[in-house]
Amino acid sequence: MSLLTSTEDLAAACDRLSRHPFVTVDTEFLRETTFWPKVCVIQLASPEEAFAVDTLAEGLDLTPFFELMADMRVVKVFHAARQDLEIIWRLARLIPAPLFDTQVAAMVCGFGDQASYVELVKAIAKESLDKSSRFTDWSKRPLSTAQIDYAIADVTHLRQIYTHLRQRLERSNRLDWLVDEMRTLTSPETYEQSPENAWERLRHRVRKPRDLAVLMELAAWREAEAQARDVPRARVLKDDMLIEIALAAPRSQEALGDLRAFPRGLERSRSGADIVAAVERGLARDPAALPRIERERRSGNGATVELLKVLLRQVAEETGVATKMIATVEDLEAIAGDDAADVPALSGWRRAIFGEKALQLKAGRLALAVERGKVVTLDWQEQDEPTR
Repeated sequence: MSLLTSTEDLAAACDRLSRHPFVTVDTEFLRETTFWPKVCVIQLASPEEAFAVDTLAEGLDLTPFFELMADMRVVKVFHAARQDLEIIWRLARLIPAPLFDTQVAAMVCGFGDQASYVELVKAIAKESLDKSSRFTDWSKRPLSTAQIDYAIADVTHLRQIYTHLRQRLERSNRLDWLVDEMRTLTSPETYEQSPENAWERLRHRVRKPRDLAVLMELAAWREAEAQARDVPRARVLKDDMLIEIALAAPRSQEALGDLRAFPRGLERSRSGADIVAAVERGLARDPAALPRIERERRSGNGATVELLKVLLRQVAEETGVATKMIATVEDLEAIAGDDAADVPALSGWRRAIFGEKALQLKAGRLALAVERGKVVTLDWQEQDEPTR
């Protein structure tokens, strides 16, 4: 059992890890009752050792860990890194670099969309993980031996998974294919939860400019309130209630209280006054300055999109790259309507393996056929008319 509880031990361990070309990293956290994730345990491993860090230990300073995460000589390996990176960004305003996400790499190596850690351990390490501590309360102390062993297992097998996937990417010259995904993961904007942008999660729930304007102000108020109180958004106001208020746009606390699903008595509180104020701000917005509301697509390209979906699946099977990595449905819809659509599927490596074929299919220069139960692509060779 290896659990670090002092700054001195953490500093010494991070110094040892910094001498290796890569370290594997994971976190255990809670956020069911909070807005911000509460990190309880950090797990780290090098090719030679693995340990867990009790982040709730009294007097523990995580500075040595953050310094390791910023060390450009050491690759930081995560699986499904986004939530772990959000925690580190929140605590230290830094994003580990250089970064390698094994879930993203697995999508390029033929393991399907969003392969889980358990699946990769079974497929690559040929091991089965004990997940009995998966839903444990990581904030309770002391941590049991079973909990610590479970946590450390999340970084020990990750070493073998990383080595295997990296070698496959290098052999197939696909290491650069991860660049776009890593760029998103390493962008601070990915983890900044600005109240002004909170409405975007709900943008498809309204159809009129006035409703959108009110929703933008209400969502910003709720986001700021949830962050300040460090509680989940739903503890402040549930999504459905937020939408109901945006549509009704009550201009007084009494009118707010008349809404059927609004919590009784809340309209007389400070929150009630704040909600009405947010409604007024929304109604005062200039409709011409609002973001455009995306209408439901009703193009005449439905059949083309369906053909592109078949082509996408065929390319994914042929190349061993997850469909999600190659193109989204939105990409396909854009390509169906415009050969020069500004979408990832028409640039870089995605264009090379899929985009060009998609354009050829649209132009009638590529055909789809079934051979031995599998979809294949065929070049459509136009025959010259016979001379007379």
